[in-house]
Amino acid sequence: MTPGRTLAGLRSCRGESATPMRVFVAAGRFTEPASGLPEPAARIREPLAEAAADEAWRRFLTGYVPPSVPEICAAPEPLEPYEAAPFLARLATVDLYWPTHRHLPADVAERAAGRAVALLGPDGSWWTNHDAACGSVNGLTPLMDSLLAGTDGEHFVLALRLADD
Repeated sequence: MTPGRTLAGLRSCRGESATPMRVFVAAGRFTEPASGLPEPAARIREPLAEAAADEAWRRFLTGYVPPSVPEICAAPEPLEPYEAAPFLARLATVDLYWPTHRHLPADVAERAAGRAVALLGPDGSWWTNHDAACGSVNGLTPLMDSLLAGTDGEHFVLALRLADD
């Protein structure tokens, strides 16, 4: 797939997965392709900053400054590529506090998540701030949050879901 088609596809998935005030999604292309987490970590700060600047979230995030790149690198755990699409679909669909409340219809979220994961390919790298082994979350905000980050070394997709407590 050409880089332009990959980027256009990721941006389309971003538009379908974002939910105003709850799910912040970013996708793009690195200016200098690199593999590993430091490059996506710098981009993870973008939806964190967007949430902190959002008028609805400001009251919950008073004084919040997104973590530094090294702090972001320390939070995520690797996620197997086959786990990425279901996780991303849940992130865009299910509320953190109210599992019966849906942000997006499941079929819309599953379709967008499947396309995003397919666009990064089977060798894409994925991370989340959820530790599946013990069920804990390495929070990136003072709120309840869920993060999924993926890259193929040239393109990235990020999804951050927030819930106030």
